[in-house]
Amino acid sequence: MTRSDVTVIHWFRRDLRITDNTALFHACARELPVIPVYFLSTWENEHHWTGPKRQKFLCESLESLSGNLKSIDGRLIIRRGDAVEGLRKLAKDAGAIAIHFNLDPDPYGKETEARLRRMCAELGIECHGHADATLHTPSEVLTQSGDPYRVYTPYSRNWLGLGKSAPLGKVKDLRTPDGLKSEELPTLSHWGWDDPDADILEPGERAARKRLKTAVSGRIGAYKDLRDNPAVDGTSRLSQDLRFGLVSIRTIYAEAMKHHGQADADGRKGVDTFIKELAWREFYFAILHHYPDVLEHEFNPDWRGLPWDEPGETFDAWKSGRTGFPIVDAGMRQLLATGYMHNRLRMITAMFLTKDLHIDWKLGESFFMQHLVDGEIASNNGGWQWSAGTGADAAPYFRIQNPWMQSARHDPEGEYIRRWVPELKDVPSKQLHHPPEDGKPIAKDYPLPCVDHHAERDRTLEIFKKHKERKQNG
Repeated sequence: MTRSDVTVIHWFRRDLRITDNTALFHACARELPVIPVYFLSTWENEHHWTGPKRQKFLCESLESLSGNLKSIDGRLIIRRGDAVEGLRKLAKDAGAIAIHFNLDPDPYGKETEARLRRMCAELGIECHGHADATLHTPSEVLTQSGDPYRVYTPYSRNWLGLGKSAPLGKVKDLRTPDGLKSEELPTLSHWGWDDPDADILEPGERAARKRLKTAVSGRIGAYKDLRDNPAVDGTSRLSQDLRFGLVSIRTIYAEAMKHHGQADADGRKGVDTFIKELAWREFYFAILHHYPDVLEHEFNPDWRGLPWDEPGETFDAWKSGRTGFPIVDAGMRQLLATGYMHNRLRMITAMFLTKDLHIDWKLGESFFMQHLVDGEIASNNGGWQWSAGTGADAAPYFRIQNPWMQSARHDPEGEYIRRWVPELKDVPSKQLHHPPEDGKPIAKDYPLPCVDHHAERDRTLEIFKKHKERKQNG
């Protein structure tokens, strides 16, 4: 086989960009024709970890990627079915000498990578998995004794002190061979879904870079002061772009630090706070890597076997944003309408489900993943277990947020609430932040609170206390 007959495969996964893409960069460095391929999953109708909003964002991001690849003499090859078997066939048909891909932080993706390595060894072709989703892999950030961290603060000190890789350049030329068969770009019908009635952000690499520019030019400088106010655009809004790899974590970090060097003291504090949120993201990736059973069990074994209530009417009320707690309902309705929920509201709604309604965090975790465009398994699991009091560096079980106080503190004028719960548009702000005193609904067509927070708080404390005593007594 001559050099002109061989190719290199780049397997796209959660890295749907051509700029600063580690695996694609190294695949192209071989100076051989590159075959960029994406494999569509074959499940239909429902999925525990995703939903139509995120899949729509995926479809349109793939369309954007396809156009970007054409601009550099490439062609996105779409195949469906098992990725490993599909790569086996593609490698044989195209004379591939190597497969490059970026590593997946999730357990299922790692299992697939292990199968791929065995297949490549069987065929005698090179198999290159590249670290790309994080600034530091879980094995890079360990205690002095070589153990994984279980608490964020010492993890973050180590993480912040490590050198960060600079972004790679944009790929200029692929030379994808002609004649390769490809499926059509997917639509939601591939998974048996209709187009969701949701106002999701613009997908694609170009849109992501616009969001990054907006974030670094203003938002992250004020991040420390505004990130907990859901009524303003005070967050970066880059989470879905990180999830799908429309922009790299290296590029985000580099742009943030460039702004840090140009900012005043307050602006630097904002950037510092934003960078620590990137560390939280990688902390949860590390927890999932070292303790993959967190997807099935409470991270803290002391809380395994907690007696959660069976989901019923209150769970349905929570899912639809009809609990009678305005701040909770606003968060849930934002999620349903946009595929996004402000991070402060993710904490409020999650703690409300687990501590006020006593419903298993795993049910909320799955519901969020089915609706969030930016649904990230590690971060979502970490956030839910934090709120439930069962996870790594979690809020202690006795620290239970009062949704009424959270409402008054983070949305004092009720601007966020009124935006997402229009029934309350004429209700005075004060009435939005405490239960109705006369026992009547605060607005027409709006329900009374489905539970009494103080009574449910006491019940939660008793549940956890008794469970702890049972564990201690064997």
